[in-house]
Parts: sequence; C-alpha cells; structure tokens
Amino acid sequence: MGFFRKLFGRSDQSQGREIGRVDDYFAKVGVIALRLGRPLAVGDRISIQGHTTDFNQQVKSMQIEHTSVEGARRGAEVGIKVGKRCRKGDRVFKLAP
Repeated sequence: MGFFRKLFGRSDQSQGREIGRVDDYFAKVGVIALRLGRPLAVGDRISIQGHTTDFNQQVKSMQIEHTSVEGARRGAEVGIKVGKRCRKGDRVFKLAP
C-alpha cells in the first residue's frame, strides 16, 4: 500500500496526522461530524481526503452538542463547519502549522 500511496497520492507526512473520519455530513449547514482521535482547536488547519474529496481549510467553528468550543480532546464528538462537500468515511488530517 505504501508504494501506491507514494506513486499515486500524497504521503502521510504531507497530509499531517490523521485525527478521524467523517461520521456524517450535513449538506444544508455544511458541517461534518466526527469523533476525534487527537486533540483539535479552532485555528488549526485540517485536510479532508476521500474518494472525491480533497481540500484544506482552517477550523473556524467547532461545536460539541450544539455548544461552540475553542478546542476538543481526543475522543470528543465534534461538528466542524466546512467549505466544501464531504462524504461519510472521508479521512480528516491535522496539518502542521
């Protein structure tokens, strides 16, 4: 798998560290829901990668149970506002600053 990733896609180092996978996408409001595998804060840059998804953005808004938060720890279920369409199962990476 590593050979094909290097040949056809980005390496893990350029993508950053995986923090989770999209559990759900709410198209009307443009929000993804995911369970964090690593801490994340507002202002961090993320990359979302999938079969038809490939974009980077800064986290501008994050919520837990409909309450805005500035950061969340590993294991938290969060909603993040995104600028483009995502799909269930897309991988979310935290990029280096």
